[in-house]
Amino acid sequence: MSWFTSGGSRPAAHGTTTTPAAGRTATVYRVSGMTCGHCRTAVTKSVGALDEVVSVDVDVAGGLVTVTAGGQPDDTAFDTAIAAAVDDAGYELTGRV
Repeated sequence: MSWFTSGGSRPAAHGTTTTPAAGRTATVYRVSGMTCGHCRTAVTKSVGALDEVVSVDVDVAGGLVTVTAGGQPDDTAFDTAIAAAVDDAGYELTGRV
């Protein structure tokens, strides 16, 4: 059985996908309280300021924040850092998707 899926990525933790060629990990989080473009900007800026973060994609309507990190960060420490950044922006991280 192959470690990689047919699409070339391998499953990591729940809600996390690693693309080996790019060496990046994307994790989707649920965030409550976002309602507008200002919310998108605040969360993007706060989360994007973390050293490990390569990109942030915020879906305000869906209440989802996709965070792409370089490499394979430690899930617990990374989740804690993301939660703190979301909190600093004025919103609440309610878990991974």
